[in-house]
Amino acid sequence: MKKTILIFGLLILALLLLFQFSKYAVISGDLDSEFAIAIIAVVFFFVGVYLNKKSLQKQQTASEVINHQKIKDLDISKREYEVLVGISEGLSNKEIGEKLFVSESTIKTHVSNLLSKLNAKRRTQALQIAKDLNII
Repeated sequence: MKKTILIFGLLILALLLLFQFSKYAVISGDLDSEFAIAIIAVVFFFVGVYLNKKSLQKQQTASEVINHQKIKDLDISKREYEVLVGISEGLSNKEIGEKLFVSESTIKTHVSNLLSKLNAKRRTQALQIAKDLNII
């Protein structure tokens, strides 16, 4: 967390310095305003690419550490696991049913089974338990 705050702080500082440099360069007449805007746009582009790349790397590493043995120990079926993944994606029962080509009542049954197997009372609590157990 501290590293993230430090990186964002340094990025903000760098952007402020860039803005100040471009402002003084435009005022003194050494730099056209279009050129200053282009430089700022390029900097924002590369910052966006960098942040996107960092966020994608975190998602890939998270999917590699799934504890398949824990899934077996909890006796979660393949279909129940697919429903759990759908829940983690923020889908409703109807949307999960459409995605898996089953009825909404079947999804409700799977959700109910997941809640009992994970000792959870709500879907959000089941997701938190699943994340703590590294099964999603």
